Amino acid sequence: MGRSTKQQSLETAAAILTHARERFAASSFAAVSLEEIARAAGVTRGAVYHHFGSSEGLFARVHEQAQADLAAAIAHETAEVDDPERSLRSGSRVFLRTVVGPNLRQIVLVDGPAVLGWARWRDADAQNSGAHLTEVLEELHDAGRLQSRDPEATSALLSGAMNELALWVAHHPAPADALERALAAIELAIDGEVVPPPARTAPTN
Repeated sequence: MGRSTKQQSLETAAAILTHARERFAASSFAAVSLEEIARAAGVTRGAVYHHFGSSEGLFARVHEQAQADLAAAIAHETAEVDDPERSLRSGSRVFLRTVVGPNLRQIVLVDGPAVLGWARWRDADAQNSGAHLTEVLEELHDAGRLQSRDPEATSALLSGAMNELALWVAHHPAPADALERALAAIELAIDGEVVPPPARTAPTN
């Protein structure tokens, strides 16, 4: 039995997304044409317009996918971590290392804010990797281990710091060195926001 029209449509959209993401990651939004993406996906430019409406619409879907992948990487790394402070530190490291990598850097950090606008870009960040950040800060707050006692404000503070550090690394002439400095900086920022766990007392005989 042949594939249904709906299945063919889904496969076409997926192929377009795959090839668009490869090209946007390797080059830039401005340097990649819809004709180039259509050729790579084996479809017409009209098919790209049909599925995504415009080049901006296509990029928005690619960016949405990239943000979801970033959140998934954080969730995977922290899934077995049962301490919120360790989860916060581990998730922050994964965020920085992943978002400045070759698969996400151009899409999320460079073109994302420019093509989508800051408000839409920040919303995407908040709904994906930002959700993990807010969750662990609420856990720390509930355990009495958050200095500010305000997880929402602290989430905005640390999210802004990590995004600025990621942008700084992405545009730095020596990104590998900048990344290590950024990782050290965010550890210090977390040190200032988290109350250490109470010391365990030795059992008495």
